[in-house]
Amino acid sequence: MREEDLYEPMRIWLEQYVKDKYKRYYVVAVDAHAERLDRVLAKYEVVNEMANGIDIQIDVLAIAKRGADVKLFFIEAKKTKLTLRDLGQLWAYCKLVDPDEAFLLSSADFGSLNKLLNALRREDLLDFGNGKKIKKMRVGKWDVTKNTIDFNSLVPKI
Repeated sequence: MREEDLYEPMRIWLEQYVKDKYKRYYVVAVDAHAERLDRVLAKYEVVNEMANGIDIQIDVLAIAKRGADVKLFFIEAKKTKLTLRDLGQLWAYCKLVDPDEAFLLSSADFGSLNKLLNALRREDLLDFGNGKKIKKMRVGKWDVTKNTIDFNSLVPKI
């Protein structure tokens, strides 16, 4: 299995997740891994100044729009065991663009993040936001047989 094989099932999951959460919004989820974030957002008439001109490539992106209100959702997908580098990549994207929610999902397992998140309970490493409201990235295992998150693995829990 290639990492790219995870994008479409994750896109379908994310689109339904956001639609269920934001019923009165126009929702679209896209495989955005091959294009810079600012260009993908422009296709949906979304401007995010922090994304402009910066080489950010989100694997799966969802946009929820209702009038001028725009919410962004990220999934960073991995087919390998997760590392601190993977978490750092998503964290940097979140600190710059400040999505509403962000997920780091692996079809393998938590790898070296298992000790940090599950044994040492360092959920503070998942924090991002503008300072007024702290949000948390979510890390979990992707179940390739069910094409959904293994919710028992999710840190922190939804």
